[in-house]
Amino acid sequence: MLSRANQLEEVAMGARTGQAYVEGLRDDREVWVNGEKIQDVTTHPLFAGSLAGMAAYFDWQHRFAGECLFDDSDLGPTGVSHLTPRSRDDLDRRHRGLERLARYSAGMLGRTPDYVNVTFAGFAGLRDVWTLNGDEVRYRHLVAFQRECAERDLALTHTIVHPTIDRRFPDFEGPNHDLALRKVGETANGIVVKGCRLLATLGPFADEIAVYPGTPIGAEATDMALCFSIPTATPGLKILCRDHYGVDGNPFDHPFSAHFDEQDAFIIFDEVEVPKERVFIDGDPAVYNRVRDHGWMPNIMQQTCIRAQVKLEFAYELCTRMAQALGTAGRPEVIVMLGEIWSYAELVRAAIRAAEADAHDWGNGTWFCAGAPFVALRPTIPQWMIRVNEIIKAIGSHNLLATPARGDFSDPTIAPLIETYLRAAETGAAERARLFRTAWDFMGSALGSRVELYEQYYLGSTARCYTLAHLRARTETWNRVPEFFAHMDETF
Repeated sequence: MLSRANQLEEVAMGARTGQAYVEGLRDDREVWVNGEKIQDVTTHPLFAGSLAGMAAYFDWQHRFAGECLFDDSDLGPTGVSHLTPRSRDDLDRRHRGLERLARYSAGMLGRTPDYVNVTFAGFAGLRDVWTLNGDEVRYRHLVAFQRECAERDLALTHTIVHPTIDRRFPDFEGPNHDLALRKVGETANGIVVKGCRLLATLGPFADEIAVYPGTPIGAEATDMALCFSIPTATPGLKILCRDHYGVDGNPFDHPFSAHFDEQDAFIIFDEVEVPKERVFIDGDPAVYNRVRDHGWMPNIMQQTCIRAQVKLEFAYELCTRMAQALGTAGRPEVIVMLGEIWSYAELVRAAIRAAEADAHDWGNGTWFCAGAPFVALRPTIPQWMIRVNEIIKAIGSHNLLATPARGDFSDPTIAPLIETYLRAAETGAAERARLFRTAWDFMGSALGSRVELYEQYYLGSTARCYTLAHLRARTETWNRVPEFFAHMDETF
């Protein structure tokens, strides 16, 4: 493990290694899981696999440095997700890096650090949005923080969803108001906040917890109009984890569960002091809502849709190989299902390219993709992910439950029997077992089921997203029907 001095020297150069990332997590963060207060997330056996997986993600960016890093004139090699796009070429450069990062986990990791990095790199480029009401100071804080994220290659997560305990009331009224994160005071050094937010995926493994606009708020909600970021070890910050779905296993038996449980968490702010230099919005609902409505979605959706494309392509190949292993690849009903998955992947690819092709300056020389293709993908991708899992079950059927473990192939008594009775149509038993174990971990294990739920709701409910799609469409002028009627009247 690196010494603290060596770690600080390394992070000053931009992109961190996995070893430096893990060393940075040794602090006094308050993490709870299964009723236990974790004293050190880097040494607790429950988290060993997940931390190894995240450390390998940081090493991956060095392994594929030509795609994942760019040369910052001051910092040297820096993660491409920290790049504020200033042209279509920058968006293309970022696309290549984000795609390579997504391939690390076959798209199964939804909250790798590049997700929030892209958000803050975009925020920093839109000065006019953040200074809508003349607050230059907090915008300078934001820019300085984004630069720090790039310099130290911080792993951030966000917590942007307001909790509700009684749906009979609007989100910020009645008992729901008392739970929402809000400002409750000021100190000489900053502000004091209290309440809770969810769902902080990567919460216990992040360097920082960021709070920024996720849903619109009313003009009167000045106490909730907040945007800030604080170190995960800040006093009063409590991280309550769900059950950990990682398992102590190997990539053959548990290719995703062994290393890719990102760990979702519920964040409680128990009168937390946020230093003034980390406060980016304080009591300005107009700026809060403008940040949410201008540029954030097209910026972040480039990252999330590239990940979806990578995951769908992996699912297509996985299902194809499963069908070949069973000798069913030529059956008409299987061909239809395989073509369905490929179509989903290709539609996502095409929409990303359309959004990138129509990219433009969103203000202050900052370029984001066009929004419309992503508005269309936002409610549909989650349904495609659920459908893919259904197809895996249909193609795999009972074979998903007949999967020897790697250890079985080492036993001299049972291994020959497995090779005889559980081989594939054209390959051996080990390849077949690994394929079907991977498929099960993809969609049927505890982690696979968690990922399906994550995919279904992390972009918002389908109904809400279709509503937003309709509202987006209504901002355009629609004259197709009257034009057709006029054409018919003139022609006939």
